[in-house]
Amino acid sequence: MTDIQTLTKEKIKLDEPGLYDVIFLNDNITTMEFVVKVLKQIFNKTPEQAMIITTKIHEDGQGIVGSYVHEVAEQKGIESTLAARQENFPLQVKVKKQ
Repeated sequence: MTDIQTLTKEKIKLDEPGLYDVIFLNDNITTMEFVVKVLKQIFNKTPEQAMIITTKIHEDGQGIVGSYVHEVAEQKGIESTLAARQENFPLQVKVKKQ
C-alpha cells in the first residue's frame, strides 16, 4: 500500500497599491512661471512637459500634474503647497485616488 500525499499551494493575490493623482487648481494669482518651476523641481517634468501641463491647468481650471502611490502623492502635494505659500501664492493642490 502506498501513501499518497497531496501538496496544496495557496495562491495569494497581492493588490498593486492604488495610484493617486496630484491635481493643481487654477487661480488668478499664482503665476504660470511659478507653476512651471514647481512642476520641474518637485515633479521632475521637462520644461516642455511643464508648459503643456500648466497651459492645461490654465485653460481647464485644473490639471493632473502626476500620479503616484499615496505617500509620494501626499508628499509632493505638501511640498508644492509649501513652495506656493513661501512665495505668497494661493495655489490649491488636491490628491485624489484614481
